Amino acid sequence: MASEGLARVLAALLGGQGVSVHGYDSEPAGEPPAPVRLRKNVCYVVLAVFLNEQDEVLLIQEAKKECRGSWYLPAGRMEPGETIVEALQREVKEEAGLYCEPLTLLSVEERGPSWIRFVFLAQATGGILKTSKEADAESLQAGWYPRSSLPTPLRAQDILHLVELAARYRQQARHPLLLPQELPCSLVCQRLVATFTSVQTVWVLVSTEGMPHLPITACGFSPMEQRGGIKMAILRLLQECLTLHHLAVETKGLLGLQHLGKDHADGICLNVLVTVAFRNPGMQSEPPKVRGENFFWWKVMEEDLQSQLLQRLQESSVVPVNR
Repeated sequence: MASEGLARVLAALLGGQGVSVHGYDSEPAGEPPAPVRLRKNVCYVVLAVFLNEQDEVLLIQEAKKECRGSWYLPAGRMEPGETIVEALQREVKEEAGLYCEPLTLLSVEERGPSWIRFVFLAQATGGILKTSKEADAESLQAGWYPRSSLPTPLRAQDILHLVELAARYRQQARHPLLLPQELPCSLVCQRLVATFTSVQTVWVLVSTEGMPHLPITACGFSPMEQRGGIKMAILRLLQECLTLHHLAVETKGLLGLQHLGKDHADGICLNVLVTVAFRNPGMQSEPPKVRGENFFWWKVMEEDLQSQLLQRLQESSVVPVNR
């Protein structure tokens, strides 16, 4: 029965769906972390890449004093009470004058758990492009520009990579379409789909606390966890149950993203695909031994789930997480 429940959860996550967060299997040392709050201890940023049929990019001209006159993709900070999609739509309407719908999450960028940016490929659904006559504190104007000939000066060069990422995705999608799932969470946390593979067999790490479930690790806000980024929370959890010095751990990327934003639920849960492997595999065909009784390796027997996992792993078919 436990494996059936795990299989349902894994299938949901592979399909980009969300699963409610009921607790944390690993927390930072010291006091239990306080719930995160926008504008207090976390900052989430949304950014949209638009590409039209003429291979043109939608850019806005900045009005802020420190970067006035420069060009950038529509972007801005989320406000308390917003969903991620609502924040994206508000920023695009304010800065570019257009209504829009996100098509998929393209990447997530982080500077530790206190600053996370969600990058979307989006499409315009209406509105009127903002001209210089409508200049205000949000932006001076917006315009479509050839991808090969963007206006200058750019506010920052980081958007060049994002524009190329969007163009490559439109040409050949690396991961399935993925949008945020509206589920509450009080912390910045990660649900691990931590895998070990051997030949065509896949094992997934499972926590035994309460009902067997995929482990969840809460991100900390200490200077060390901020410097190391959100991967530090993954390593902390794995260190609690595995001997890591002879293992290679790699975060492949996101299978999904959960956030609500209503009722002060400002936390997010990132559903992360992780690989665990021996540094010197030799004849090792079984996963590394687990210390203690709080975790075990679940052998995925369902052929469809196993093939989906192997495909996502082999093709890195996930949303990238970048520092």
